Formats: sequence, structure tokens, C-alpha cells
Amino acid sequence: ESLHSSIGLLGISAGSLLLAVHFYSLPRASPLIPSTALGVLLLILSSLLAYAGIRRSLRDASLFLSLCLTISVFWCGYGVVFILGGQGVLNDTGDFRNALVPGLVTFTLALLIIAVVGFLCREVILAMIASAVSLASAHEVATHYSTAFGSSAVACNYMIVCLVGGYFGLGRILYFLTKEKIALPGTDLATKRTHEPTQSTSGSVNHFAVTGLILNMLSASVFGCKLLGVTDKLFIGQVPWLWAAGIYQIGICILSYRAMDVLMATFFGFTSILKFAEGYCLLYLIWQPEEPSFPVPFLVVFSILFVVLALFVTLKSPVDGLYLLFYVAYCIALACRPKGFFEGGPQGVDVAIFVASALMTLIHLYNVKASAKIPTGKGAVKALLARSSFLKLREGADLHAPYLGYSKYADAEVLGYACSVLASFAITMTGNPQAPLATVVIPWVVVAGGILKLLGGSVAFARGKTLESSAFILYAVMWIIWGLARYGGLYGTTRSFHAAVGIVAFMLFNGFIVFCTLFLNIAWFFYSLTFLLIAISFLLDAIHALPAGYDIAATLIFGLVSFYCFLSALFNSVFEGSCLPMGRPIVQLSGVGGGMTKCLHLPARKASSVKRIADILKNGGTCGIPTDTVYVLVAACNRPDAVEKAHQSKRQAQDRPMSLWISSLKQLEPAKHLFSPVLWDFMEAAWPSPISLVVPRGEWVDFLGMKDSAKYVGTPQSVAIRIPDCSVTTHLIDLVGPIVVTSANPTGEADTTHHNQVYAKLGNKVDAVLCDGPSPENIASTVVDCTKIDSGNIGFFRVGIIPKSQVLQILEQVQKK
Repeated sequence: ESLHSSIGLLGISAGSLLLAVHFYSLPRASPLIPSTALGVLLLILSSLLAYAGIRRSLRDASLFLSLCLTISVFWCGYGVVFILGGQGVLNDTGDFRNALVPGLVTFTLALLIIAVVGFLCREVILAMIASAVSLASAHEVATHYSTAFGSSAVACNYMIVCLVGGYFGLGRILYFLTKEKIALPGTDLATKRTHEPTQSTSGSVNHFAVTGLILNMLSASVFGCKLLGVTDKLFIGQVPWLWAAGIYQIGICILSYRAMDVLMATFFGFTSILKFAEGYCLLYLIWQPEEPSFPVPFLVVFSILFVVLALFVTLKSPVDGLYLLFYVAYCIALACRPKGFFEGGPQGVDVAIFVASALMTLIHLYNVKASAKIPTGKGAVKALLARSSFLKLREGADLHAPYLGYSKYADAEVLGYACSVLASFAITMTGNPQAPLATVVIPWVVVAGGILKLLGGSVAFARGKTLESSAFILYAVMWIIWGLARYGGLYGTTRSFHAAVGIVAFMLFNGFIVFCTLFLNIAWFFYSLTFLLIAISFLLDAIHALPAGYDIAATLIFGLVSFYCFLSALFNSVFEGSCLPMGRPIVQLSGVGGGMTKCLHLPARKASSVKRIADILKNGGTCGIPTDTVYVLVAACNRPDAVEKAHQSKRQAQDRPMSLWISSLKQLEPAKHLFSPVLWDFMEAAWPSPISLVVPRGEWVDFLGMKDSAKYVGTPQSVAIRIPDCSVTTHLIDLVGPIVVTSANPTGEADTTHHNQVYAKLGNKVDAVLCDGPSPENIASTVVDCTKIDSGNIGFFRVGIIPKSQVLQILEQVQKK
């Protein structure tokens, strides 16, 4: 429970100790820790903090998560700036100040917000750490502008962080060593957790949004500081902040999909593209003195995508929707000015984004932690839409459930289609062959069309969408290779043949995808077919035979088809029913994927569903049901035909015999005299639980009315028996009688952890499925060998959810009795 909290806070303490030593030794001629070494150590600690924060997020610790990820980003950018300084890149006077100040200003404010919320919500240790690091950053900004401020003040603040973190670590060690008898104030996580209001895990709260908003503050700060005169120039020293923000923003995008928040994940994907482009523009100044220019059509399209996304976000939270409008203004400001990020207009919008992001960070963080919420108008739009008969918001547990299988991620297709739109409109700009990098195209094509599309493809694969993921990944590779080759000036006349051969290979792959989409839907067919037009345009360009205007026509057609798919995916993820349908398959298949399933899917929470499953089992059917562990395939003991059917549908291996489940020991009461007293007492103590006991086979089997089914259950010497710790399962056994059980997957495959997977894996071989969503556990039961229990020995065939130590403890208590 406390491991990731301890790692996180001790990691912050370690980094603070390094920085304290650095700032104490700063007045000396040579610092104690060289800049490069300090930078590398900070990078290592930042990755450790990111790990600790994300792992702890699974426990609902939103403030700890925000603190860890914020300091992780801070030290990532900070570390790279130190490395640049150590390697002599920041040589001019004031370079170090210009590089550091934008980041320090951001994290002073961001950590101050975390500290305020921490004190309000009684998270004292986290609030003290956040406020001390915030003060250290503020002091450091002051030292850069006034010699009256010494670096010792910064070091003192970092020492406070170090002492608080050390106190927490010592408290956890004492708590552990004294077996929970000594708990220093503020370090007892267990009692604190019981007082916290439990957050719902249905995807209504995205704990990662706060860090995403802080990253938006960071990138806005770099350009806002230049406009306000806080820094003198924009140069390579500020790239670490922008690209650290971009990399972390992609991480936040993935984690937002994990939190089932499609809209904010898409928004963070969009903002990461901007951050990489900003970094690219500052990096470009190294090899060219003049600023790069921007493709106007691209930024207009980007602003349209932001407007559409803002409208949909407004349906969930009007305040978030208003916040997105700042990015609409930002894209329009960039489109109006040919030099983009270097002009006053976009920098003015950056200042507004900085202020708005700070306010949104405060609102989001406070609303997640506090019981009294700051109103964001969440219910207002929902109340308006409730009166509409045309549009109904999608809600409920199955909102993000894929058709087959259980996924830990929401659908990323919205971002995938949006990236296709962006990449296609970016390449409408014809580059200058003499200065191929002078037009900012590479970030839009490589980051949007490539990296984020790969992300969309990976998430689609995790959701069981094999064809869509293959297409996204193929197109991503194509955009990355072609974007770098064409707009990086990497291929000339001599290499055109090789480029053409590669493009032909891609076209063959895409031809296969076009064929497959005939069986998917009309929209996907046109999406893959129009990409073929883009590939042809690449091919003609490679062999220098491109007709005038063909490439623009191809990219416009592909861009518009992608935009329709983007709108359709957005509508389908937010509203019930298909307002903008993707269409039916052009070629309808019978059999695989054709039509609806014949298998009944019944909700487990209804008593009537359990009764219907019981009737099916009594009539010789086989069913998939939820348990206290994973899903299982069951048949009634007194129906040998059903048991044989379950055995065959599973392709049951001889070394994995089927087991027997009962609902209570009363069902074995008539045969109690056939069990040894130790075994009977052990069964009483161990059940109900996820522990299967392998007991010697005997006449007791006949008391359960198994008849001819007995040959399929257990081995000739023994039988595995269990009472599950699941009310639905035991109620079903009460209605049917003892049941024969095996895991709901073909032998040798992974366990089934969602009701959709039962049908996906066993198909029409199962008559019905009792649906209860994802399994409570992903691990099967523990199987204990009790055949020699009378001599005081037990063995383990499989250690599952219940550890060995717990089973041995139960046996020890029984033996004492």
C-alpha cells in the first residue's frame, strides 16, 4: 500500500538534497556537483517520480499524483537545461537565466496551487513539500534578477523538502517494522484512506487532467515571458521545457484514455502537437538565422478541430469548453501571423492561456479532492439535453465497453481521424527545395500524422480492433517516413527510385486494408481508399511526374473523408444512436461477424436473469458465469450430456480435469461420515473463498447425483471442489444443484476476465452468458492438494489469488482446534 508513496516522497527528498548541495556550493568557484552530472541525476529521479505517481494513481491519490508528475516534469526540463549548460551550449550572458526562468515561473505557481489545495484538504505533508519547492523556485527566479538574493535561501527551502520527505520515509519504516503499532503523525496512510470520500472509478473523474493543464501553463510561459519582457529572447535553452511538456502531454493523453476520458485525451493530444511544433521552431534558429514560416491552411483546419472539440467538451463541462476556446484563438492568431510563435499576437494569447490554465488547474484539483465543489456547470447542459428527443448523452457502465473483450482504454479513433485531417492539410503546403525546413511542416506531419496515429493504433489494438489498428499503424509509419524524407530534404533525384519502391510496397499493404474494409463499413472503405490517392501522389512526386494540383486535390479529399470520420466518432462516443453513421459493411459475411449472436447475454444483477440461466442449465445447456475470480463455463452435475458438451467445447486437456462447485457444505452433509474430521473442518474454515480443495475421490460423489457425469470430473483418484465467494454464483447453485466447472476459454489460452470474452473465445458452443462486466480479479483460484491432509501435509497445484501463507494459516488454526 505504502510502497509507491514512499518511493515518490523519498525520490523528491533525494532530488531536493542534490539541489540543496548544488545551491549551497554555487558561490564557490567550482560547484560541488558538475552541471551535467546534476542534470542526469535529475532526469533519473524525474522518471522515478513519474512511475511512482502513475502507480499510486490506481489508488485514487489525486494530490500525490499531481505533485509527483508536476515535480517530475519540472526536473526533466530543469535537468536538460543543466546538461545544456554543462556542455557549453548556454554560453552568452543571461542565457542560463533566459532558459530557466519560464519553467521556474510556471512551477512556482503550479506548486503553490497544489500546496493551497493540500492545506485546504488536510494533506499536510504533500502541501508542505509543494509549498517549499514553490518557494525555492520563486527564490531562484529572484536570484537571477537581483544579486541581493543569495542562493542559500533556495538551498534552505530544498532542505525543508528533504527533512519532510525523510520524516515521512522514517514514519513508514517505523510503521512497517513495529507491525503498525507506531505511526508518526501524517504518515499513517491506512487511517487517512478510510476518512477520504471514495471516488467512483467509472471514468467520471480524470485525475491526470490537472497535470495536463500544468503542462499547458509551461509551454505558454515560454512565449508569455518573452512578450512581457521577463526573458530577452527565444532560443534553444527553452526547448527542453517545451519538449518535456510535449512528451509528458502524450503520456497524459494515454493515461486519460486509461481514465476513459476520450474528449480530454483528444485535447491533450492536440496540445502536444503544438508543443513539439514550438520546440521545433526554436531549434530551427540554430542552423538558420531567420524564423520559419507557417502553412496557413493547416492552422485554420486546426482551429476548426479545436472548435468542434470545444463544443463536445461543453456538453460535459461548459467551463472546460470555454477553456478550449483559448486554443481556437491561439490557432487563429498563428494563422494570421506568418512568423507564428515569434510574433506578439500569438504570444499575447499565450499569456491568456497561462492565466486560464492556472485557474483551471485550481478548479480541477480542488473539485477532485474537496467535498464542496467549485461550480463548472456540469449538470446544466445535461439537464437541457434531457428534454431533447433528438440527442441523448451516452451514460452508464457500458459507455466505453468494446463489442468483444474488455479494454482498460477508451476508444482513441477520434484522435486518429483528427491526426489524418491535420497531416493531410499540412502537406498541401509546397516546401522550398532550397530550404526544405523553412516551412514548419515536419512537426505537424511527424507528430500528428505519425506519433499520435501510432498511439491511436496501439489503443485500438488494445480494444480488439485488429483491422483499424493495423491501418492506423501503417499510415503512421507512412506519414513519419514520407514527412521526414520530403520535408527534411532527405531524398534527391538519385534516391527517388528507392523511395518509389518503398511507396509501392506501402500501396500493396494498403490495397489489402482496402479489401478488408469492404467487410467493416462504408466510411472505413472510403478512408482507406482515399489514402491510396495520397500514396499515389507520394509515388508520382518521388519519380518527379506529379501533375500540377493533383497532390492538393488528393489531400483535400482524404482530409474531408477523415473529417467526417472524426465527427462521426465524436458523435458516437458522446451521444446514443448514430447521428453520423459509419455505414454498413459493403460485403455482408454470414458466420464470422455476420448478424447478431444467438447466445443469450443476461445481466447478472437481475434475479430473473439468474433464474433463466438456471433453467438453461437444468435443460442441459452450458453457460458462462461470473465468479469471485475469473469467468467460468458451467454445466449441471445431473446432466451428463451438458457436462460432455462443456468438456468438448473447451477442448479440455486430460491433465486439466473439470472441478465441482457447491453452494454450501449442507449439500455434502449426508456424506459427512465419508470425510475425515480434519478435512471437514478445513473445508468449513476455508470456504466460501477462491480456494479449490483437491480431495480423495470416494462414495460421497454419488450423493451429489452425478451419475455418468462423474467420468469427466476430476481424476480417478481425486476431485477438486469449492464453494465460491460470490452471491450470484451460490444463488445459481442453490437453484440448479451442484455444478461442474471449468475456465471459460479454450485450454492453454489466458483466463477470461469479461463477459464479452466468453462469447469471443467459445462462440456458439455456449448457450448463454451471465453478464457482470470486468472480473473482480484477473487471477484464478488457488488449488490446494488435500489428499494427504490426515498426515498433516497439504500441497499446492496452483497458487492463485490466495497466497500460500494464508492457506497454511487456516490449516494451522484447524490443527490447533
